[in-house]
Amino acid sequence: MTAPGWRDWVFSAKTFVAAMLALYIALRFDLPRPYWAMTTVYIVANPLTSATVSKALYRTLGTLLGATAAVVMVPALVNAPELLVLAVAVWAGCLLYFSMLDRTPRSYVFMLAGYTLPLVALPEVMTPGSVFDVALARSEEIIVGIVCAGVVGAVVFPFRVGPQFSTRIGQWLNDAGAWAREILVDGAHPSVSVARQRLAAGIGELDLLISQLSYDGGARGTGRWAGALRGRLLLLLPVLSSLTDRLHALSLDGPGVPEDIAGLTHEIADWISSGADNEQRAEHFNARITALEPPRSAMHDWHTLMHASLLARLRELVDLWQDCLVLRRKIASEDDDAVWKPALRHRPLGAPARHYDYGLMLFAAASVVCAAFLAGMLWIASGWSGGAYFMAMTTVACCFFGAQDRPAVPMRTMLTFFAVSQVVAGFYLFGVFPRLHDFELLVLVLAPACIVGGSFMPRPELTLMMMMLMVNSVASLALQGRYNMDFVTFIDQGAAVLGGVGFALVWNLVTKPFGAELAARRLVHAGWRDLAEMAAGTRLHDHATLSSRTVDRLGQLMPRLAAVEGADVAGADKLAGVDGLAELRVGYNILALQRDRRLLAEPVKQRINGVLGEVSEFFRARLASRAPLAPPPALMSHIDGALALTLDRSRGVAARSTAEALVGLRRALYPLAPGPAYQDDPAATPQFSEAG
Repeated sequence: MTAPGWRDWVFSAKTFVAAMLALYIALRFDLPRPYWAMTTVYIVANPLTSATVSKALYRTLGTLLGATAAVVMVPALVNAPELLVLAVAVWAGCLLYFSMLDRTPRSYVFMLAGYTLPLVALPEVMTPGSVFDVALARSEEIIVGIVCAGVVGAVVFPFRVGPQFSTRIGQWLNDAGAWAREILVDGAHPSVSVARQRLAAGIGELDLLISQLSYDGGARGTGRWAGALRGRLLLLLPVLSSLTDRLHALSLDGPGVPEDIAGLTHEIADWISSGADNEQRAEHFNARITALEPPRSAMHDWHTLMHASLLARLRELVDLWQDCLVLRRKIASEDDDAVWKPALRHRPLGAPARHYDYGLMLFAAASVVCAAFLAGMLWIASGWSGGAYFMAMTTVACCFFGAQDRPAVPMRTMLTFFAVSQVVAGFYLFGVFPRLHDFELLVLVLAPACIVGGSFMPRPELTLMMMMLMVNSVASLALQGRYNMDFVTFIDQGAAVLGGVGFALVWNLVTKPFGAELAARRLVHAGWRDLAEMAAGTRLHDHATLSSRTVDRLGQLMPRLAAVEGADVAGADKLAGVDGLAELRVGYNILALQRDRRLLAEPVKQRINGVLGEVSEFFRARLASRAPLAPPPALMSHIDGALALTLDRSRGVAARSTAEALVGLRRALYPLAPGPAYQDDPAATPQFSEAG
């Protein structure tokens, strides 16, 4: 592990200053538990100022919501402890479910409200009349911490999200550009590697940064550019996948790519590698592409169709790349000029549709309800004085990690970190604090441990764990206006905290033994179900919604495939050959066929309907077998027949679009199959053989 950088140390120092300021204010105003103000600072602190602001805002709302629920529930149910425990458990599970539905910073409202209720309500069940005062005090202490964190973060060396967003865009485009060069210069196998599909996961990372732009005062004007860029990045993935396929098709069926087109692809690859934002260069490439396009009268030859399709994908790539470069420049310069004419205008973009696995989400929420309720019943049965914190920490651990594929793994780490924090807190409480007599000395003795620990919080892989270590350490210190901690109370509360996390760990080991492979299979099956319903006409999407949903699903799938890859788990081999981008291309072509078939002659329309029906049956067969079955040869023959009939009987824009969609569908489903044979009759227009 590398040492923290200077930004990490600055962030840690800022957080410590904000925490000491919050503690001082809470002590000065004689709030009952001033350490809550200090812990709040470490909860909301983030290296990005906008993230601190958004988290602070939503923590305030979540705290008020949870505290209000405590004021309502405790007096009403205090005489029925089982019902109170059940109500708290159901509240936590429902709020966790709502937080999973909203994958924006707003989700923190629901998450926090879910576990604030047990933290505030349960310790006060023996004195229900004081629950309002306690809820009010907790809210005041938390708001003090939030204000201090927000003010210090915004005033002292603020780190804005705009520059980081620009950097992340550059990294993503560099990866996509490397893939584009690999395709255009070296050629590529039609099956897209998992490493390339992982680019989809980067869209999810960008979404998180985009959601923070509205909280960054200097970057609010660039929010629309960020949204426009996101739509183009979504489309760039299937375009690159299609380019790979078309180049492979030309090399599979003949001598390969013609020299004039090959020269053009090399020039485009050099332009992409240079990263130059040159509109004239893009217009030059489009003019070259137009000059190379075959006439419409020649669109009855498979190789000609492949050339035309390749050139169409090259045009889309050039337009997309130029738009991405312009938008990156606008975002980097924080250009808020609303006037912009994009190069790509014929594709619908936007529609930030998401994929949700409602079944697993409901299971996660129900697991939290059951774990919290069982922990509460153990507390009631035992009469343990620390049982309130036992149930509360069970709820907190399940809310934090219950939605993950393997929650037991981070819970085990959480348990270890909490045990360490109890030892650290014990050292300070009984070895250091009895010798302190003023606030200045307190700051001096806390500074080394807090600043060193806080310097590791900005690291994504450690953020949650280090935050919990710092928060639990500070909470265990129970800093107040006067020293009044006794060893028995400290041990009792520490045992409740560790016991609650340990119970959550055991619960999830028992009830959730499956891991990433289950979620990965369900994601793959959801994609097949979408395609089956789209082909059958029971579910219709536009291109933008389909692209966004599928890429979002890919973003969820790729990390799980990486976790399953090489693992000795049942069914892992069935996921190894998944090509989500090829399935996205299948979806695009289904949409085109559904859109244009009504404009074709009746015999052609009936043939297209038959192809769509067989595609639907094929993906339903995959769902039934729970395996990536190979498409049947008969379907390829029927696609070839529909293509031949379309070219022979129909003319116009709809016919050409239908032919392109059939070609794309055939290539997506049968990437290794050669093109169909055709009958060359000098006295007639060439037609594809339906037996091809």
